[in-house]
Amino acid sequence: MRKLSLLAVAAVMAFAAPTAAQAQDKNIVEVAVAAGSFKTLAKLLGDAGLVETLKGPGPFTVFAPTDEAFAKVPAATLQALAADKNKLKAVLLYHVVAGKVMAADALKLAGKGAKTVEGSEAKITVMGGTPMINQAHIVKTDIAASNGVIHVIDAVILPPAK
Repeated sequence: MRKLSLLAVAAVMAFAAPTAAQAQDKNIVEVAVAAGSFKTLAKLLGDAGLVETLKGPGPFTVFAPTDEAFAKVPAATLQALAADKNKLKAVLLYHVVAGKVMAADALKLAGKGAKTVEGSEAKITVMGGTPMINQAHIVKTDIAASNGVIHVIDAVILPPAK
């Protein structure tokens, strides 16, 4: 639990995206780690055994919650996910769409669902001019990586109950 508190402190760090030239050489995981504001996501990807998958050829589109977004999740929920690798994997894969979907293409899906790697659909909308995926605002888009793209979101999204 102490690690989560330390990670919450890291949430105050500003998001610093690498330049396009730097991103071309780095995969999604490397770009996220280099940004400095996805420590919780990176740790959970490791816990779920998904790091190598997201370092793979892809392409992938990742809707990446920041450390600040994870800090909003109740500690008990994070502990329950950490204790159940299958549920953790499902939640993390719900943030991933197969293929490289740039912001302009994602906006064409407004009002529709985008099928996630987890298997369920996440809804893309535009509310007051702000693009959203489910209840999360998309706060930064089109962060290029060698194997896809990252869109930064301000909340953790959960797959529908099955």
